[in-house]
Order: sequence, then structure tokens, then C-alpha cells
Amino acid sequence: MADIEVLISTTDDDVPVPAYAHPGDAGADLTTREAVSIPPGERKTVPTGVRIALPSGYAAFVHPRSGLAAKHGVTIVNAPGTVDAGYRGEIRVTLLNTDLRESVELAVGDRVAQLVIQRVEHVSFVPVSALPGSHRGDAGFGSTGTSS
Repeated sequence: MADIEVLISTTDDDVPVPAYAHPGDAGADLTTREAVSIPPGERKTVPTGVRIALPSGYAAFVHPRSGLAAKHGVTIVNAPGTVDAGYRGEIRVTLLNTDLRESVELAVGDRVAQLVIQRVEHVSFVPVSALPGSHRGDAGFGSTGTSS
């Protein structure tokens, strides 16, 4: 039984509704609605044929598929892509072929991404003249070192 209901419509009757491959999976599979060839080092935006209506307070995040990444070097350019609760258009995924030698061929119906639905908080941003201190402070990228 689902914790929340997400309304969905598709661009065609044959577009599959996102589905979880295994019990307990976080992401539901999205498929491409077009055959596409992605040359080495290039990107293509592919349609999924899926449109959703999320309840207020939720967002959907489009994550790469680990199998596509491991086997073909394909990832999502803006991973994870964010689908806001107010968006009603088709979910499209911008795929990047990181392989520098081989093109990637995708057929209609190939699984290209995972859709993860999460609760999101809205906050009030409160301007202050200085932030309170913390153990880390303003140390940024690489500040914890590269070895244990």
C-alpha cells in the first residue's frame, strides 16, 4: 500500500507508469519514449511520457540508474533533477554519455532514470549579520582531507 497517492497521466496509452522493480526500492523506473543515440561525451534530453501531480510538500527527484552508469557510462547531467509539486508537464531526462569512445543506443521503453518522491520542507530565510559558530566553521571542499 502506498504512503501517498501521486496522480499520473501519460502522453500515450502505451507509456508505462513508473514502477518499483523490487519491494523496498526508493526509485521507480522511468523509460524513454524515443529511440536515441548518444555519441561519446555528448548529452541528449529524452522524453519519458510521464506527467505527475505531486501533493504540496513533496518533490520528485530524477536519479541516474546505476546499471546504465556502470555498463555504459550514462548519467544525468543535473542529477538529481527536481520536479516541483506545481509542475504538470512531461518529465524529460537529460542524459550524458561519459564514455569517450562508444555511443550509447537506447530503444523505446529502455529504463533511463529513477523517480524518487520525497517530502520537502519550506523554510523562512532569516537575514542576520553573523552566523553562529560551529565545529566546521567555513571550511569547504576538501577540508576533511582525502584519507581516513
